[in-house]
Amino acid sequence: MIILKSAQEIKYMREAGRITALALHELGNRIRPGITTGELNRYAEEFLQRAGATPAFLGYHGFPASICASVNNEVVHGIPGLRKLENGDIISIDMGAVYHGYYGDSAATFPVGEISEEASRLLEVTRRALYEGISKAVAGNRIGDISAAVQTFVEANGFHVVRDFVGHGIGRNMHEEPQVPNFGKPGLGPRLQAGMALAIEPMVNVGTHEVVVMPDRWTVITKDGSLSAHFEHTIVVTEGQPEILTLL
Repeated sequence: MIILKSAQEIKYMREAGRITALALHELGNRIRPGITTGELNRYAEEFLQRAGATPAFLGYHGFPASICASVNNEVVHGIPGLRKLENGDIISIDMGAVYHGYYGDSAATFPVGEISEEASRLLEVTRRALYEGISKAVAGNRIGDISAAVQTFVEANGFHVVRDFVGHGIGRNMHEEPQVPNFGKPGLGPRLQAGMALAIEPMVNVGTHEVVVMPDRWTVITKDGSLSAHFEHTIVVTEGQPEILTLL
């Protein structure tokens, strides 16, 4: 069942999104060669506590951290720890905040020092694909319009969208209906209505769209070892243009 959000619920989600966006921005400012993914996780926890929010991910289905930190060929759900970032790496950070029982969810992929031209183009294409999808999140459109916009843009640039993991509805729960795939055909799927809250999140690989889950049962990597990037915003469908709740 798709839950339409009231004005008060959107107000709480707006604050959850603001806190999430600020935390992600501050994490991005701290990314440099030599820092560990565990240090980034600790900073995120401290930031959320100071902001009066709680981590959305910690303990979710048993996930052991407050951020997902996925490096290079890791697509999503990387577990932060002792790994030190190196010059030339890219790192995707996915995180969320809970405020008054409502969720915000956002992700971005950051360069570590100087990165390759291919990696830089991957980040830019994935980021732009997110906004291509968001532009279709208009009342009267369908979920497939979002999906097709992301896929078309990514594939036109020579990359591939991950199909095993998708975006989602969000609100009092981090994952709600409907699912928001990053591939599909326009005109299909549930019709968008004002009050729908969605987390749109392209995951894009340089190589094949196929992925593998590692033995830790969380970390997802590209099957061919190619680089992967991930960008995400929480948005609300309105009677006009979509409102991005996790945009600074």
